[in-house]
Amino acid sequence: MHNKLTPHPDLPIDLPTAERLAKAVEHYGESTVVDHSVALMRGKNAGKDFLLYVGGRHALGILEGAPALYWPELWGARALLHVWNDSAAPYVVVGLNNEAWRIREMCAKVVLLRGLDVAPKLVKATTDEVPRVRVAALNALAVQGREQDIPTITVRLRDPDKDVRRAAQQARDAIVSRLNLPKE
Repeated sequence: MHNKLTPHPDLPIDLPTAERLAKAVEHYGESTVVDHSVALMRGKNAGKDFLLYVGGRHALGILEGAPALYWPELWGARALLHVWNDSAAPYVVVGLNNEAWRIREMCAKVVLLRGLDVAPKLVKATTDEVPRVRVAALNALAVQGREQDIPTITVRLRDPDKDVRRAAQQARDAIVSRLNLPKE
């Protein structure tokens, strides 16, 4: 039995993510791309072609029957690094609590890039069980953290993971500098 899909040749599944998403915007329009990305983040079906735009060749596996796991949700969140409108913000914030760590990490990256002011949620994410999520949260806190967040960030200076310790140091230094606070 033949289960391999042959996507339409106009679908740019082999291009880098940014280029695929630029093509998706050309095809669907920016607002629709954001709406479809949010739909994926919410576990909804946004259509086979759209899945190929956001997931590229990797999406073929899912369309051919491989378990989707969290990949479509992740691709929806990642798309928001490239295409944005403020209607997506609440879904990104909810994604910071997703059960899949890759989605939590990606949502923290979107928070940073899009300047979503959610410092309290980022502070919570600094205690995530996954170091990459803690790093992403600390990177975002470097830009929007408040003086009251410094003690929580300082605790991460003793994190078992060296990347988390480095991100904590950079976040603390950035907040101190941005808020013109005295150096400890």
